[in-house]
Amino acid sequence: MVAAILYNVKNFGKYRLEIAVFDEMCYNVVDKKQSFLKNEVYMEYLRKIYVNRLIERRENGLIKIITGARRSGKSYLMNELYFRYLLNTGIPSKNIIRFAFDSSEDIDQLDYYYPEEPTMIKQKPDVLYVNAKKFRAYIKERTNDVDKFYLLLDEVQLLDNFVGTLNGLLRHTNFDIYVTGSNSKFLSSDIATEFKGRGTVIHVLPLAFSEYMQGTDMTIENAWREYVVTGGIPLVAQMKSEEEKILYLKGLCEETYSQDIISHNKIRKKVELGDTFDILASMIGSPVNARKITDTFRSVLGKGITTDTINAYIDYFQDAFVVSKAKKFNIKGRKYIGSPFKIYFEDIGVRNARLNFRQIEETHIMENIIYNELRFRGFNVDIGEVNISEKTDRVDVKGKPIYGQKALEVDFIASKGSRKFYIQSALSMESHEKQMQEKRSLYYIDDSFKKIVVAKTGLNPTYDENGVMTVDLYDFLLNDEILGTE
Repeated sequence: MVAAILYNVKNFGKYRLEIAVFDEMCYNVVDKKQSFLKNEVYMEYLRKIYVNRLIERRENGLIKIITGARRSGKSYLMNELYFRYLLNTGIPSKNIIRFAFDSSEDIDQLDYYYPEEPTMIKQKPDVLYVNAKKFRAYIKERTNDVDKFYLLLDEVQLLDNFVGTLNGLLRHTNFDIYVTGSNSKFLSSDIATEFKGRGTVIHVLPLAFSEYMQGTDMTIENAWREYVVTGGIPLVAQMKSEEEKILYLKGLCEETYSQDIISHNKIRKKVELGDTFDILASMIGSPVNARKITDTFRSVLGKGITTDTINAYIDYFQDAFVVSKAKKFNIKGRKYIGSPFKIYFEDIGVRNARLNFRQIEETHIMENIIYNELRFRGFNVDIGEVNISEKTDRVDVKGKPIYGQKALEVDFIASKGSRKFYIQSALSMESHEKQMQEKRSLYYIDDSFKKIVVAKTGLNPTYDENGVMTVDLYDFLLNDEILGTE
């Protein structure tokens, strides 16, 4: 049993990251041999940003819907980290009801109620759901109409008619309800609409790089080399060998993500879906146009597929939180542009696994990681475009230079409330020409919001004469003060 939780600070050069260390005396069985392990140290990912988001939404009268890709840490966030927070605020444990619908031990407790009815209901071949009537009776026996109760419900999609049941429980004003789910039915990004405006979504990403550093004793540079290959899924990050990580990610990618999407959307063209997955994985950081992907199918793969089908496949991957679509915003015109857009993966390890770890291109992967970092910090993120008028080599009949329109790209526009940042991602800026290339689009933005270039410089942040900030990649990812915290 856990004896204590010690919150320490780890120093990585100039960075100080808070970690949780468990001082534990436990009994272990390894290879059928008994051994006692005393004062064994375990490190935990705090997920403080997500815990704080749950705290901010506590007792707000809505169902807290914790979404995210498979294995992103949703269940641990709710059942361990947030549960511990509630206990620390003085909530009696009997007033916190944790129920996992994929746990046989929890489900067995329902056999007592309405014994004439089955606890598990078969609705589809090989698919069983928990009897909602029995579950409601279980909750009724453990609660009353006076005291405050917190319901932490895991894998709730395995409950029969879970939407109706949760909406019914929400009518008890003394219930504060939190739910997670993992299969394709629950992973859909529009799940909040299922609760008819009674839910609020907390989306959980895999580990950000700062969180990843909490669980390792490696140097920042070595941790980064590992992170850009195997990503930030918490379970993968705790694995000891690279071989184990790679095998797990491949299995997760193939057997879980792909099968979830195929099953949920009843897809018949499974090969074409897989080909689309491959193309998207190879295009992170590049403009994506469904029509061009259709042309690729015809010219390279020798297959016919419609643009509508490609767009539908992209939406399926986005709904399952495998990828995220970043829309293009014209900064001077102040309007969104429908196409092209960019695709980024929620976990870079899944992306690499899909490509069999062949295309480990740090430039594009760094851009993907910065995109996820901005979302992790609560920003809405678009890609930007600035239209400029530029002198060409041509002249008119009077010998005057002809000017043409040109669109310059801004990698990211990060917005949160009244705050906004324009951000460029550049792996290196060793030459003056490269610096000007990366900063050029920022110079044409004539508002007062902060403009930043993120690069691997190894230097402290600097500002040029136009007010553009250049910040080191590790500073950006590990120093909250660069953009400020929530």
